[in-house]
Amino acid sequence: MFAQFLKRDRQRGRIASALYGAIVAQARAPVFYARLGVADSVDGRFELLVAHLALVLRRLRDAAGPAKDLGQEVFDLFCADMDRSLREMGVGDLSVPKRMKRLAEAYYGRAAAYAAAFDAGDGEALANVVRRNLLGAGAGAAEESVAYLMEAETLLRSVPLTALGEGRIAWPDVALLDAGSVA
Repeated sequence: MFAQFLKRDRQRGRIASALYGAIVAQARAPVFYARLGVADSVDGRFELLVAHLALVLRRLRDAAGPAKDLGQEVFDLFCADMDRSLREMGVGDLSVPKRMKRLAEAYYGRAAAYAAAFDAGDGEALANVVRRNLLGAGAGAAEESVAYLMEAETLLRSVPLTALGEGRIAWPDVALLDAGSVA
């Protein structure tokens, strides 16, 4: 019985790793930085990662049972990744917990802002969130970013949980962003 529990736990860990890897890969797509105006910096990359993570965790949170557990595991991987990244950037051991607390607060604040805009179906509110966070009040392509995020949210909602449970995520085709349209 305990062996089955460990096997199931290891399998969920592999699936969570695949999901988190897909989130990171999408957030690193050059088109976001080159075309949409997301700053190619530590802050810009964090914001793009948070936007994608929030969308996936929102989908998993709205599901029942094992999907919620999977979402927690993905979030735990995000936290471990942020901890590792801080240490690689030279943040001292005593400062890491404070920085991690700020990163977690940033994630939860942004995830709540994205969720509120999506729940209200308010494109302008989403554009404000994008301008404030993702584009850092810069002159990036807010409308294209909003269109992309709305398409990503729609795609994630349509993906069967079984696909997510296998570690597969459907994202909008970023090549469409290169062409100047999403949909």
